Amino acid sequence: MNETQLKLEEETRKWLEKIEERIEKLDSSVEQMENVEAYRDDTYHFLAEEDFIRAWEAVIYAWGILETLERLGKFEKD
Repeated sequence: MNETQLKLEEETRKWLEKIEERIEKLDSSVEQMENVEAYRDDTYHFLAEEDFIRAWEAVIYAWGILETLERLGKFEKD
């Protein structure tokens, strides 16, 4: 694994951990949470496949949807 791949994996896992912590505190019945959870699951899949670019993309999409839901007032931010 090269340096870029290592950095992508590290950053992806960091943001994945943040998403997991945030999801635990939120109402999973919010309509678009299924999209957040699907992208989170995709992140795990791509990490297992060592496809670090797609893993990074998936975790960022999940985070973006999560922040959008928060800004729309679907649930409270920490």
